Amino acid sequence: MLYGVRNEVQNLKYGVQLSCRRKTHEDWNAFKEAALACEELGYDSVWLADHVYGTRFEGWTFLAALSGITTKLRLGTLVLCNNFRNPALLAKMGATLDVISNGRLELGLGAGWNLEEHDAYGLYFPRFRERIERVDEAITIIKKMWTEDTPSYAGRYYQIREASCDPKPVQKPHPPITIGGGGEKYTLRVVAAHADRWSYPRGNLTIFKRKLDVLKTHCLGLGRNPDEIDMTFYSHDTHVYDNEEELVKTLKNVGNTPRPRRGRHVTFEEYLNQTKQNSVIGTVEECRTKIKEIRALGINHVIFRFTQPESLEQIRRFTEEVIKRS
Repeated sequence: MLYGVRNEVQNLKYGVQLSCRRKTHEDWNAFKEAALACEELGYDSVWLADHVYGTRFEGWTFLAALSGITTKLRLGTLVLCNNFRNPALLAKMGATLDVISNGRLELGLGAGWNLEEHDAYGLYFPRFRERIERVDEAITIIKKMWTEDTPSYAGRYYQIREASCDPKPVQKPHPPITIGGGGEKYTLRVVAAHADRWSYPRGNLTIFKRKLDVLKTHCLGLGRNPDEIDMTFYSHDTHVYDNEEELVKTLKNVGNTPRPRRGRHVTFEEYLNQTKQNSVIGTVEECRTKIKEIRALGINHVIFRFTQPESLEQIRRFTEEVIKRS
């Protein structure tokens, strides 16, 4: 039995986020092989981030390429930066990808956070409140474009006028929309209003539970059943190791080192402890225990970003020793 696509026994669906961090055209092959391995191993989905700065490929283009070489994997964005694309154009792009993939698109959208890449590309980077308000309007437009013939909309930030989007997506009423973020006052309210799925970027399960309670409160305030929203736990650093020395060496080799937080230097030991708390990482037994804790919270999806993102050896070992035995 494959552990992935609609596994009702385990009540969890598993996805993998691939990195896009490549320097040469030959590196596409490693990325492609990792996606095909995920499909072979029975993962439900693969997801791409949406960053443009640094040595990486553009994620949306890669997602379209993956739709042509895979047949079962759902194809997601975790998550698109709303500031990078006009929402009406994004709706058209999404509808096209859903058609060519035969209904496998998972549209993830977020407010964006990386000021450096906005500045580098000459993109407007508003304050946080405005970024969230823009996401709210953007999703309204996207849903209209996907479900109405010639919708119009006049918002504070975005406007469309009789904007047709044909052909419509294969999935009805529209492809699932994932919203990423954990802001309790504004972001989670937008999640409650619009999302089919919610992805919390990173954090230990205690923080996740608190934010889940906040999300449920927003849902009740808007008259929405919180059970309509699938909950996703994102494991930013996923790795099975046999001893502490191996883990430390791996993290340092791939460049995962602590960054200053609010002007305070973070030691590697602090970073290592936080990584263990916030991700499915550890020995085989520790990883299995974390999966059980995630399931106990009623979480529907787990998306893994492997510490060595396109390492076939690591993906296969984690699948065989953790997922299939959890």
